[in-house]
Amino acid sequence: MPQGKPLSVPDDGLTTRQRRNRPLLIVHTGPGKGKSTAAFGMALRAWNQGWPVGVFQFVKSAKWRIGEERALRVLGESGEGGPVAWHKMGEGWSWIRRPGAEEDHAAAAREGWAQIKRDLAAETYRFYVLDEFTYPIKWGWVDLDDVVEALTSRPGVQHVVVTGRDAPERLIGAADLVTEMGKVRHPMDAGQKGQRGIEW
Repeated sequence: MPQGKPLSVPDDGLTTRQRRNRPLLIVHTGPGKGKSTAAFGMALRAWNQGWPVGVFQFVKSAKWRIGEERALRVLGESGEGGPVAWHKMGEGWSWIRRPGAEEDHAAAAREGWAQIKRDLAAETYRFYVLDEFTYPIKWGWVDLDDVVEALTSRPGVQHVVVTGRDAPERLIGAADLVTEMGKVRHPMDAGQKGQRGIEW
C-alpha cells in the first residue's frame, strides 16, 4: 500500500468513506509473541476514539493482574475516552490438565462465547478483544461454524480482534485482516521464564 493507498478499489458501490468505515474482523495468530499485545494496542486506539471496548480473556488466569487490564480499566474510568469492560472467561491456564478441571474450563468458555454473542446482538461495544479465543475453538469447546457465522453476520459497526495460536483456516478466511506473528527467538528458548513488565 504505497502512501496508505489501496492497491485496487473494488467495484462494490460503496463510497471511499463507507468502505473506510466498514467494521473489521481481525485475527492475530502464529507462534510468535505479541498477538495479545497488538490487540490491546488497538483497544487503546479504540478507547481514544471514545468507543466502548469489551475485552474477553479466555485461558489466562483470572488471578493474574496483567498490565493491560489495569491500564485499560483506569483509562475506561477516566471519563476521557470510551468505557472499558474486562471479562475473564475461565479459571486459568487450561492446558495445565487437572483432574475434573477440563469440563469446568469448557463450560466457562461456552458461557463466555454465549455472552459475546449476546453483546454482539445488542451492539454493546464498538471494539472487542477476544483474547486467546483460538484455544477454545481448537479444543472443540465452542463450535467453529457458530463462531464464524456470528462474527461475520454481526450488526452495526463492531470491530472484533481474535488472538491466539493455530487460528483455524475458516476463521482466517472470514477475517478482513490477519497477522501471523512469527518467532525468530524467545528468552524461553534459553530457559528464561516470563518476566514482570514484559509478559504481564
